[in-house]
Amino acid sequence: MRNLRFRSAATAATTALVAALALTACGQTDTASADTKPDAKTTSTATSTPKDDSTSKPDEATDKPQDSSGQNAETASSNSNSGGKGAGSDTGKSNSSAKSGARTTCTGGNTKVTVTNVTRPINHLLVTATNTGKGTCDAYYAPLLGFDDAQAVTQINEDSKPQAVVTLAPGESAYASIALGGDGSPDIAAYKLSVHFAGRANEGSVGSPANLTLPKGTMISDTTSVSYWQSTMADALTW
Repeated sequence: MRNLRFRSAATAATTALVAALALTACGQTDTASADTKPDAKTTSTATSTPKDDSTSKPDEATDKPQDSSGQNAETASSNSNSGGKGAGSDTGKSNSSAKSGARTTCTGGNTKVTVTNVTRPINHLLVTATNTGKGTCDAYYAPLLGFDDAQAVTQINEDSKPQAVVTLAPGESAYASIALGGDGSPDIAAYKLSVHFAGRANEGSVGSPANLTLPKGTMISDTTSVSYWQSTMADALTW
């Protein structure tokens, strides 16, 4: 009986010990599982990548084509065109200014010349030369006139010499009067008139002449004369 109770007690103690060990093992297992189970919140924070504008967006400068020197091709093209345009614009203006500012001698090629009858003074004709060119021209001295087939030019009235050369801007006119009788009475019929222009050096004519038809009934004399070029019609007709 004593042995049986002892065995029973021993058995109960053993059972209790086994149960305690089982509980302890379960607790360790649960703890290990709890330790190894990943925390969802912590893992999410650890694996998320911070947003970085510099990496999320491509560099616009590097996306543009580049030339062989590494310079942005669009910028290089813009600079080149701007420089070319500026240079071209400046050149065009310079050429235009040079042409508009150039002064030439008035000739039959850059003027329109007419000859008309006037009522006052009597026995006079008026020669008008209008600048039809794009630049300024100078009407030097007096027109060199040739009536019909005359071998010599008509004499010039030296008393009519103006104080300055007559300069014509485009559209402006110079005037000269022809005194048909001169010191006498006109008695020679004339039909054609050639108007030549003197050069700055006054050494003969320059450029092309203007060939005109005289007003019907024009009569000249051996002493017919012409005035210097004048800037106004009134000044021309005083001679």
